[in-house]
Amino acid sequence: MAYIPHSSEEEREMLKALKLNGVEELYSHIDRELLFDGELNLPDPLSELEIVEKFKGLAAKNRELKIFAGAGAYDRFIPAVVDYLVERGEFLTAYTPYQPEVSQGTLTAIFEYQTVVAELTGMEVANASMYDGGSALAEAVLMARAIKNRGDTVVVSSTVHPLYREVVKTYLYGYRDKYVEIPYDERGLTDLNRLEEVLKSNDVHALAVQYLNFFGFIEPLKEIGELAQKYGVPLIVVSEPISLSVLKPPAEFGADIVVGEGQPMGIPLSFGGPYLGFFATRQRFVRKMPGRLVGMAEDLEGKRAFTLVLQTREQHIRRERATSNICSNQNLMALRFLIYTAALGKEGLREVAKLSVSKARYLYRGLTAKGWENPFENEHFLWEFPVRRENAEGIRKKLLERDFLFGVELKRFYPGLENTLLVAVTEKRTKGEIDELLNLL
Repeated sequence: MAYIPHSSEEEREMLKALKLNGVEELYSHIDRELLFDGELNLPDPLSELEIVEKFKGLAAKNRELKIFAGAGAYDRFIPAVVDYLVERGEFLTAYTPYQPEVSQGTLTAIFEYQTVVAELTGMEVANASMYDGGSALAEAVLMARAIKNRGDTVVVSSTVHPLYREVVKTYLYGYRDKYVEIPYDERGLTDLNRLEEVLKSNDVHALAVQYLNFFGFIEPLKEIGELAQKYGVPLIVVSEPISLSVLKPPAEFGADIVVGEGQPMGIPLSFGGPYLGFFATRQRFVRKMPGRLVGMAEDLEGKRAFTLVLQTREQHIRRERATSNICSNQNLMALRFLIYTAALGKEGLREVAKLSVSKARYLYRGLTAKGWENPFENEHFLWEFPVRRENAEGIRKKLLERDFLFGVELKRFYPGLENTLLVAVTEKRTKGEIDELLNLL
């Protein structure tokens, strides 16, 4: 395609074919009051050199923030090899690999990505990725609904990411299911007593919790898993991938579906996307799983080959048998996840987690020494934690003027937590930055 605008002659031919006297007649069905009448206030055109210089000037205004905030998206170091390999033309131009004979590279990468996700989560099978963590959770709720196949209630802990919960409610709108949120207790964890009360009703077909939870705390997954098993409810666990390098995998606690946001694994913040949802489950539920699955097989010559082996969306099978209408898998983001994992390896991932934990503890001790309080008095966190003090939100704004993005205001999501910030520390933050932050405070 040449991308050359139509000539005046071509426009006249098209208008003649449409039996129209002018372009204006194309819009004759629109109320005249809604049409713009005047001249656009556009600047004079610039040469290529002038445009480059203009954008250099705009770029120079960017600020390099020292980020001490997370809430589901984290400022982590990305090795140069990730960008270098992902930007190869074979990956940048590839679409959905429907034709295995010309897509073995992409299919191999997705197969390896699935393997990594299965290993991290402890599950038996993983799909070829979802849009993001929120939609992955919502799809998991619908899958659990299909597994249980009875009941009309979805139960979600209030310590699950607030935006993920909103996505779940949006997905459930057409099903008219009951949506029940379990409150958190005085330690910022899912209230197990309230949870059991709800599960006793025998109408629940899905239970979702988060591990690490939104406050950064480690949920009592063993007890939650036992309750889910006792009442026969499919258990969905939202997980953070870096944490799975040091925590026991959700599979050990009876999880039926494990989902999460893959952004920390080699994907930049990028103003909120594109991101990557990972999704894993048990082998016996594989035909209820949304999205696609890449499998390993042999070609006609007996050589190892990869191909799409399971596609359960409406485009591929009868609508009544489809598990989901989720569309494109996040190939490029899944590849970033895979290259990042391969570059670091098991020990590298653990080292990222350990560095984040030790730096978070250093900051936490410094904050508490300066009068900041943990509203839940719970120190079972890794690298994210809530802190509170008078005028915390005003302090946050002042720090932003000094190029420190310090925490996320929790009152946006939990009205009872005024002047409480959710602070995160990654391996990128240096001791010097932390000391400077503490001195400013």
